[in-house]
Amino acid sequence: MTTLSSAELASHVDAVLCKPAATTGEIETLCAEAREHKFHAVCVNGSRIELACTQLEDSGVKLVALIGFPLGAMDGDAKRYETEVAIDHGAQEIEAVLNLGWLKDGAHTRVLRELRDVVEAADERPVCAVIEATQLTREEITVACKLVLDSGAVAVATGTDCWPDAHVSGADVKLLRETAGPDFILKAAGGIRDAQTALALLDAGATRIGTTGAPGFWQFFQSQAG
Repeated sequence: MTTLSSAELASHVDAVLCKPAATTGEIETLCAEAREHKFHAVCVNGSRIELACTQLEDSGVKLVALIGFPLGAMDGDAKRYETEVAIDHGAQEIEAVLNLGWLKDGAHTRVLRELRDVVEAADERPVCAVIEATQLTREEITVACKLVLDSGAVAVATGTDCWPDAHVSGADVKLLRETAGPDFILKAAGGIRDAQTALALLDAGATRIGTTGAPGFWQFFQSQAG
């Protein structure tokens, strides 16, 4: 297994705080933690973008807006508008949940059109599409990944980390890597709460690690990293 220092591992981490009851203090604490340890990104809901933007200014930590979280089942126009507002408020990247129901219906053209609308609304900011791999068959994972590739998004994420007991697997990461190719950004998310799991998923082909660990979780990660 790959051995990384805690600092090296931190550079792959997207720290997510998407719970609806997240307070101003929790957002500020997570942003301070991200600045201190130089996480790759902090990911928050749209109503917290302006706050996080001020907290992360000049830090080098990316600010990611969560779009359609966590279900992805709202109308596509709502996702587009949510994306536009997030960009106006300072989001540097967009992470949007695709419509799982449409995917399972075989409505691939609708899924693709919605993703392309989000990419257009992002106004050249990077877009990551979330596919919720634990809820899909292997065939559906492959189809979803191909749609993401065709949409103009630059990354795919395995999940929102919001579904109960939905733990990302190395097999799903490997399948996505095989489908997406060697250069596409692949974010593993879902039940990752320790350094060893994160390192195993990086070995499997992930390039980023998403975790909804609360502020303070990094101390636990540090204690297990190389």
